[in-house]
Amino acid sequence: MKSICFYFQIHQPFRLKRYRFFNIGNDHYYFDDYSNEDIMQQIAARSYIPANRMLLDLINQYKGKFKVAFSISGVALDQMEVYAPEVIEGLRELSKTGDVEFLTETYAHSLSSLFDPEEFHNQVKQHSERIEMLFDQKPTVLRNTELIYSDEIADMVYKMGYKKMITEGAKHVLGWKSPNYVYQSASQPQLKLLLKNSKFSDDIAYKFSDYSWNEYPLTAEKFMSWIASTPPEEKVFNLFMNYEVLGNLQPSHSGIFEFMKALPRFAFEKGIGFSTPSEIMDSHKPIGAIQVPETISWSDEERDVSAWLGNRLQKSALKSLYEIGERVRLCTVRQLKQDWIYLQSSDHFYYMSTKHFGIGNSNFSPYMSPYDAFNNYMNVLSDFIGRIKAQYPDTVDNEELNALLTTIHNQDMEIKRLEQELKKVIGTNEELLVEKLSRKKADKI
Repeated sequence: MKSICFYFQIHQPFRLKRYRFFNIGNDHYYFDDYSNEDIMQQIAARSYIPANRMLLDLINQYKGKFKVAFSISGVALDQMEVYAPEVIEGLRELSKTGDVEFLTETYAHSLSSLFDPEEFHNQVKQHSERIEMLFDQKPTVLRNTELIYSDEIADMVYKMGYKKMITEGAKHVLGWKSPNYVYQSASQPQLKLLLKNSKFSDDIAYKFSDYSWNEYPLTAEKFMSWIASTPPEEKVFNLFMNYEVLGNLQPSHSGIFEFMKALPRFAFEKGIGFSTPSEIMDSHKPIGAIQVPETISWSDEERDVSAWLGNRLQKSALKSLYEIGERVRLCTVRQLKQDWIYLQSSDHFYYMSTKHFGIGNSNFSPYMSPYDAFNNYMNVLSDFIGRIKAQYPDTVDNEELNALLTTIHNQDMEIKRLEQELKKVIGTNEELLVEKLSRKKADKI
């Protein structure tokens, strides 16, 4: 039986306010609260809230036969809690159905997997704990920022304890192979991989309301006929896209909600089902290994990381950011920790891309140009680095930092050991007290 795996990304960065050179050292608040609130509430009204309602209706209507998955960045969750809590409530209702899976990713929707393995590990752990707290699910599938993946990243993911991951079905990696199977990592054979079917995903995400497309209009019946007509041995169809496709990137007047509502009926008529990523990877064996020596993503035609690392501006900004990672991890100031997370979102570096300047994708940027984005970000980062160095100055070299980190880690382990011993002692004393009281009671009788 053929099965469709719908996965939706939800992410919104904390956009920076206009921060000038003269603000450095004087203003330590970096974020444009007005824009962040306005954008989140607009997208929630147009997309997230009606889409949540629609998916819940479909799940209830088809009684467990329709299923989807979500990956929601931690920075998006932080904004939803403040600006659109009803979105989180809707996602909780979806989680309670048992037919929606929540994946884990980097908390900041960051590029830490490319620059700082320890930060990558910490953010995945932080994100997984947040998902479990909010939705009562412990994620078992990892989705890296922008579906970024390589053999080296696979090693890191597997060492974190994950055996399931999703990424892009890049043509230059697959060659003649089809993305419509479960694969495994070449570097870590125990790590199963689900690959995005770019054609079918993009037909919905980008072409649905394109009047110039030769397949316009796209109907649910037509779409399902395409999937049904694929070779019978191809069983898995991974449709990965931004959740904003439903109602925002594809407006409601385009008919996108009606299209989604009709999909299950035509799918079931053709013997096509729906599954979550975990269900697919649990029920299908890998048919082969995928070797990815060079990093891939789901961005642009190249399916590489050039959207965030394609020019000197981006590389310089990322180098400056991650050079201070060890110092930030030593820091205990909550506001600094939070700013560190928010400054890592991949969007800040995407805005610096000269690939997209002057074309459609540049509309997502709040800046006049990539150079404007770079200057604003580096002004903010300069102030942030100054605050970090006030805590841990340049006179403390990396060896000293590592020694301090080791000492702190050892102290944490010792504290945990002593806490466990204390619990045992308290438990033993309570048992002795109960036994003593019982004896006294027996003596009186």
